[in-house]
Amino acid sequence: MPANRMLRGAFTALVTPFQADGSIEEATFRALVRRQIDSGVHGLVACGTTGETPTLSHEEDEWVIGTTLEVAAERPSRDRLRIVAGTGSNSTATAIRSTRRAAAMGVDAALVVAPYYNKPDQRMLEAHFRAVAEEGDLPIIVYNVPGRTGVNVEAATLLRLAEHPRIVAVKEASANMDQIATILRDRPAGFAVLAGDDTWTLPMLAMGGDGVICTCANEIPGPMAEMCDAAFAGDWDTARRIHERWLPLMKANFAGGPNPVPVKAALAMMGLTTDAVRLPLLPLDDAFRARLRLILETTGAMELGADVTTRGSTGGSRRAASRPAIERATATAHA
Repeated sequence: MPANRMLRGAFTALVTPFQADGSIEEATFRALVRRQIDSGVHGLVACGTTGETPTLSHEEDEWVIGTTLEVAAERPSRDRLRIVAGTGSNSTATAIRSTRRAAAMGVDAALVVAPYYNKPDQRMLEAHFRAVAEEGDLPIIVYNVPGRTGVNVEAATLLRLAEHPRIVAVKEASANMDQIATILRDRPAGFAVLAGDDTWTLPMLAMGGDGVICTCANEIPGPMAEMCDAAFAGDWDTARRIHERWLPLMKANFAGGPNPVPVKAALAMMGLTTDAVRLPLLPLDDAFRARLRLILETTGAMELGADVTTRGSTGGSRRAASRPAIERATATAHA
């Protein structure tokens, strides 16, 4: 793993906790960030999709980013912890302004999503990301998530962008393994490739990937960091064991509603926050709650709600998942 890659490991795409009236639950957010850091996660992403940024105001964006930095500064691990801010927009000018604001606040990098709704072609996508990189004052992570944006940053386009000195990584959520394999094979030295789908973390690590920006680390930050560390150390048996144990939870986080509806329901069951979301999202439907709770219980995730000392816990000190029980619950939920 080249030492000059600034982004590697497990990065949590933080949820934004809300009160019943829709306002940000500030004390809970601080507690969630502290739990992440104390669990050994490698980085935090504030104001990503999981944070419901489409419904946050600019003032709320700045509060979330600033508070993440503030809490991270409390810990001696801040020097190794990377803080990333989501600053993307379907307006290039807005993305540049947001990236500059995040740079002034002191984050390490910006996560910039491909423009949505406009449906730019590859030439236009390249121009967009180059403009943000050149004028935004931060290293840029290209966020490719065609399922949400309606456009795919193709491998050839991404590889041209990767030559730009400020475009340092991609969060790849295209679910196109041929495309991802091409990027991993042909990327320049120093360019990081991060999984954008939790379930693809281990396969991408096995192909030389650098980690993940993930949803499930909201629930299990320690195990996700452990899986990445094991892979980096060449301990594939441990990495595979962690992946297999938590795979049902990774999948459940995207069942029954769009992200972050299921993960907020899970965090509420774990006693970490409420499951309040902002319209147009609604809380998880009851039909999926029983299945989700069973998965939390059988994997041992429920026990991690109050336990921030999870590093080293995945080697068997907690009870393993009961696959037959999970499979029965899954079948019931989809019946």
